[in-house]
Order: sequence, then structure tokens, then C-alpha cells
Amino acid sequence: MKKIALAAALSVAATGAFAGGMAPAPMPAPAPAPVMVEESPSSSGGFVIPLLLLAVVAAVAATD
Repeated sequence: MKKIALAAALSVAATGAFAGGMAPAPMPAPAPAPVMVEESPSSSGGFVIPLLLLAVVAAVAATD
């Protein structure tokens, strides 16, 4: 009876020792994706073309 108890105790200890031995190494956590910040176009370019058109119209009107 002692041999059966010893065998059971050794088998329980052996399964606990080998429980995680065959698993592959854990993968490192993926790095978070970098945040892309897109700059909005400046509003100063929005009034240049109308001012140029106004200057052309004023120049044409001044020559008449």
C-alpha cells in the first residue's frame, strides 16, 4: 500500500513539474501604433486668390 501511495504522490508532483515546461515562450506585447497627427492647412491661403482677383478687377476698372 505504501508503494501505491508513493507512486501517486510522485505522479502528482511530476505532473505539476511538467505542467508548463512544454509551452512556448510567451510573446511580448505588441507595441501600440504611433499616433499620426495631420496638420490642417492654414487659413491664410484662403484669401490670397480672391484678393488677387479683386486687384485684377480693380486694375482693369482703373484703366477704363
